[in-house]
Amino acid sequence: MFRYFLGLSWLCVVASASWAADRPNILFVVFDDLNTHVSAAGYEHIRTPGFDAIAADAMTFGRAYCQYPVCGPSRASFLSGLYPESSGVLQQKDDIREKAPGLVTLPEFLRRSGYWTARTGKIYHNEKMNPRETAWDESPERFDNDTLAVEQEARAAFVAKFGPPTRKNRDRYKAFVAEYATQLRGQTTPGYGPTDLDDDGHKDGKNALQVDAWLRERAFGDKPFFIACGFQKPHVPFLAPRRYFDANPLDEMVLARNPSDDWADIPKLALTRRYVGFGFEAQVENEDLARDYMQAYHACIAFVDAQLDRVMASLKEAGLYDETIVIVTSDHGYHLGEHYMWGKVTLFEECARVPMLVRVPGLTSPGSSSDAFVELVDLYPTLATLAGIDMLHAGDGESLVDVLGGSSPAVRDTAYTVVSRGEQLGRSIRTDRFRYSEWGGPEAAELYDLQADPDAFTNLIDDVGFAAVREELATTLAEKSGGLSPRP
Repeated sequence: MFRYFLGLSWLCVVASASWAADRPNILFVVFDDLNTHVSAAGYEHIRTPGFDAIAADAMTFGRAYCQYPVCGPSRASFLSGLYPESSGVLQQKDDIREKAPGLVTLPEFLRRSGYWTARTGKIYHNEKMNPRETAWDESPERFDNDTLAVEQEARAAFVAKFGPPTRKNRDRYKAFVAEYATQLRGQTTPGYGPTDLDDDGHKDGKNALQVDAWLRERAFGDKPFFIACGFQKPHVPFLAPRRYFDANPLDEMVLARNPSDDWADIPKLALTRRYVGFGFEAQVENEDLARDYMQAYHACIAFVDAQLDRVMASLKEAGLYDETIVIVTSDHGYHLGEHYMWGKVTLFEECARVPMLVRVPGLTSPGSSSDAFVELVDLYPTLATLAGIDMLHAGDGESLVDVLGGSSPAVRDTAYTVVSRGEQLGRSIRTDRFRYSEWGGPEAAELYDLQADPDAFTNLIDDVGFAAVREELATTLAEKSGGLSPRP
C-alpha cells in the first residue's frame, strides 16, 4: 500500500518496502449519461449497492461538475485537463487532435510515463477520435449487445410482409421494428425496455469481463496499470436485463414536478427540444410515459451498478485493491423531466453535476465525503500528482490531492460549465448558493438561488433585490471565461 505524507503546499509520495520505486495502479471507471440518481450521491429512490460499497471505502464528492454536458466535448475536456474553450472542442464532432495538435491526453501521458494502459468501452467519444496507437497497449473494439429475441421476431415479421431488408427499404425496416417493440428504437426516438439477455449478453457485461481478464491474467506484467472502463449505460437506448426492471417497479418512480409556466422566465437558448424525441409535448406532463422512461433509466443504472461491483470484485480477487487508485464518475448528468426537459445539453444542475467517488489507498479515509467544488478537469492533474509525474502541458484543472487527504477543504470557489447552441456558447458558474448563466451576455441570463429554490424554478435575474449578486457573478463569470482560448 502506498503511504502519502501531506505538507501544507506539497505532496511527498513514499512507497512501502514491497512497492519501492513503483507507481500506483489506476482504475478509472466512467459512465455515459449518468446523472446523480445513485444512492451514494444522496438520491434516495434507487438502490445502487455497487456504488455504496465503493463509497464506504472512498471519498464521495457531493459537488462534482462536468465542463460540458455532452459526451464528446466533456470527454475531450477531462482527458486533456482543459476547459472546452481551451481545448477548442465545443461541438460533438470536434476531434481534439485536430483542435489542439500535439496535445498529450491522459492515457497517452501515462503510457509515456511507463504505465501499461488499456481501455474497454467508451472513453474517447468514438473510435474515430480514439488515439489507439499512442494511448493504449490494449484497446479492443467496442462490444455490441447480443441479438435480442424480439429483434429476431421483428425481422421475421418484416420479411414475411415486405421481403428481406435491403438498402432500398432500410428506412421502412427501421420504422417497422421501432413500431414492433420499444426495445428496437434507436437514439433519436430513444428505445427502452427489458431484454431477454443475461448481463454478459450486454456490452457492459462484456466490458466487466474484459477488465476481469486483464486483471486475472496480469496482462500489465511488471508495469503499473491504467485501466479505463467506459460503461455505456445508462445512455439510450435504455435496455437492461429484465431483472433490473423488476427491481425498479413503475409505481416506485418519483417523477419531477414543474410549474406549468416554468419556461416563462427561462431564456430560449437555455432550453432544448430533446423532449420531442422522447415523445413529450412542450410543458405538458405525461406521467405514464415519464414513468416508463424513468424506470428504464433506473434499470440501466442498476445494471451497470452490478457491473461496477463485478469489476471491483475482480480487483480484490487479483490482490490489487490496496495498490490501486479507483475513480468512478460520469461524463455529465441527464434530465428526467426536470424543467420538462429530457436528456442532456443544458446548464441546469441535472446536467452539470455528476457523481464522483475516489479511493486512494493510504490517503482517503473510508466513508469520507467532501463538499468541495471539483471539476472533471481536475482528474488529470490529480492523477499526475499521485503518480509523481510532471504534466506536459499547463491545464485548467487543480490537483485534488490535498482535499483527498483532508488537509485542505477546497481548491476553488465555483464550478464552471459551458454548452453550445450553434455558434453561441452558454456559460455558467455554480457558487455555494447560486447558479448564474449567460447565453451570449447578461441580456440573456439566469440567476437561481439554489439554497431557497433548489429546483431552480425562479429566475432572479430581474429581481432588484439580487442586483448586487447578479453584478458580482457576471464579473466572476467574465473573469473565468475571459482568458480562455484554444491552445496551440
